[in-house]
Amino acid sequence: MLNADSNILLWINGHYTEWLDMIMWYISKSATWIPLYALLVGLIIYKYRNWKTVLLILAGFAVAVGLADYTTSGIIKPLVCRLRPTHEPAIMDQVHLVRGYTGGLYGFCSSHAANTMACGLLFSLLYKNKYATAGLMTWVALNCYSRMYLGVHYPLDILCGLLIGALFAVLVYWALARLMLPRWHPSDGAAAQQGGS
Repeated sequence: MLNADSNILLWINGHYTEWLDMIMWYISKSATWIPLYALLVGLIIYKYRNWKTVLLILAGFAVAVGLADYTTSGIIKPLVCRLRPTHEPAIMDQVHLVRGYTGGLYGFCSSHAANTMACGLLFSLLYKNKYATAGLMTWVALNCYSRMYLGVHYPLDILCGLLIGALFAVLVYWALARLMLPRWHPSDGAAAQQGGS
């Protein structure tokens, strides 16, 4: 399995071009996606409108992403100690580097995969819009592909990161659903008040 993991990584990383190097470099940068994060916050505010609910949801995002990041970077990476492809003596000379970027020493699991999945899936569960979900899952996939393209993560690193991010997204959604049940759909609440008056 580990040999197949290395071979798939080298195949992905080996299919590079100069223009794609630049695109994947910026896709992999968190700062590139600040406008997207701002848009997601705006959509949450627009949908729920109640500030207590909005703040609770934003806190939920912080918890989901924070737990995903800490689990991958703070617990699993130093525990498993799997070298990134860019640091693995057996294949590091075969890895195509972009701008000399090699990442940290250990790569299992991928924090990028975990964090983007936690954010994207939690928003999808809350917002319940198929177009938003398709767009966010495309964003997650692009981020994951960019990490393999840059040679800093194996496919198994990515897969395990996605599973961890999905786990925390679902757990936080479950907690929010119980905390916010009376305010879950503001428009429903308003309609109920009008009907009762």
